[in-house]
Amino acid sequence: MAEKPTHEFWRDLKPLTNVFRPDAKPEVYLPEAATDDERYYVPFTETVSSRPLWISPDQNKWCDILMAKEAGVINRHYHPHEVFAYTISGKWGYLEHDWTATAGDFIFESPGEGHTLVAYDHKDPMKVFFQVTGPLIWLDAKGEPDGYFDVHNYIEMCRDHYEKVGLGAGLIDTLFR
Repeated sequence: MAEKPTHEFWRDLKPLTNVFRPDAKPEVYLPEAATDDERYYVPFTETVSSRPLWISPDQNKWCDILMAKEAGVINRHYHPHEVFAYTISGKWGYLEHDWTATAGDFIFESPGEGHTLVAYDHKDPMKVFFQVTGPLIWLDAKGEPDGYFDVHNYIEMCRDHYEKVGLGAGLIDTLFR
């Protein structure tokens, strides 16, 4: 239940009693989503990790916080679907673009874009909220396909990491919607 209002104009409103439709799933509520507790961040590379926030195996989608505490790189990749990003802290960008994102910046990535994500050295760690739809197609140095990474790879990677760090492999299942 939400905290009790004190002087807000809406303090006398009553909450709905029929919140969910018959087959609706509950929301995901994660306090401190961009936590500093590194156990929740699953290593993607030696320098970049991901904290899963919401996962839809049926839609091949996920939301996460991508983090790099120092200069880092994610494999070159291509997106066949759109991606949304919001920068929480730090500094990052794509080698293929002329912008560099910092706290407060929003990015929409069009379907069909290939790029190389890099994190810059910064006093704050790079933390970016991403909503990813569909697979990432890994690219080689020439921009040619060289593997893929989809929601099922992500789930497996998270289960393995969470089991290893003592959070339990089942933790990831609580984020499925």
